[in-house]
Amino acid sequence: MLVEGKWTAEWKPVQKTDEKGGFVRPVSSFRNWVTPDGAAGPTGAAGFAAEAGRYHLYIALICPWASRTLITRRLKGLEDVISLSIVEPAMSDEGWRFGDYPGSIPDTVNGATYLHEIYTRADPLFTGRATVPVLWDKQRGTIVNNESADIIRMFNAGFGDLAKSDLDLYPADLAAEIDALNDRIYPRLNNGVYRAGFATTQVAYEEAFADVFAMLDELEGRLADGRTFLHGERFTETDVRLFVTLIRFDAAYHGLFKCNLRRIADYPGLTGYLKRVLAFPGIRETVSIDHIKHGYYSMKALNPQRIVPLGPDLGDLGLSD
Repeated sequence: MLVEGKWTAEWKPVQKTDEKGGFVRPVSSFRNWVTPDGAAGPTGAAGFAAEAGRYHLYIALICPWASRTLITRRLKGLEDVISLSIVEPAMSDEGWRFGDYPGSIPDTVNGATYLHEIYTRADPLFTGRATVPVLWDKQRGTIVNNESADIIRMFNAGFGDLAKSDLDLYPADLAAEIDALNDRIYPRLNNGVYRAGFATTQVAYEEAFADVFAMLDELEGRLADGRTFLHGERFTETDVRLFVTLIRFDAAYHGLFKCNLRRIADYPGLTGYLKRVLAFPGIRETVSIDHIKHGYYSMKALNPQRIVPLGPDLGDLGLSD
């Protein structure tokens, strides 16, 4: 936690709870948008025009929110347009750290050791959590946006001709349906697993647990008609948003977050869907089960000994550590 630009204590997963002891996720702090001509987006200020080499993305491979942006960057062919840094998977006492863990990429833009240094470069008096993803503007020396839902839409449409045009993750004719399903999946499942894992009371945990499995059951039913992806035959941002949670479920959420009623492997429809998404060009390369397991199981608040389990066997998905 940064308070007026100063790191105040070792990292803790739960910063705020509701009246039932439930986990409350903080609101993202930077909400500017990159647009083709630099005009203002839905939130924030103008002045962030799409330019090759101007922007840098900071992510963690453990983090589902950050992985949304990594996937979208790849699917839209923006690897040579937006540079990348990847923090180490294990959370340090000062939060996300840049280092030499296999699969990590150091901060070649700002030379930071910890991600919180990026936040204080943008705002020397910043108060809040230093989270990933972060989209950084090299030209202006500031954070553009740290909300993954915004960033994936920027990557889909905000970079204009710099991005591939053969895949639209948010097509106009499906926009209302995408928004409606996103709004169901996010609180119950994407954030629901965190509400279960970070609950501080039994009642908060049980409510989150029920939401998680009700949503998984609903999605299993949705896929029962033989559709390839969530909205039919077209791959959309809803698939990106669901995939990052499903791929972490058996490896981390089932055990560490006590979401242990069933595994994704116990859902035939969701398992088949997961295989189809992994086979979609560019997706598999964004997944690191090693980072996912070492990252989640490094959380001292949930796993004081930091012992990383050897399982589960994800060979059926073609994945391993």
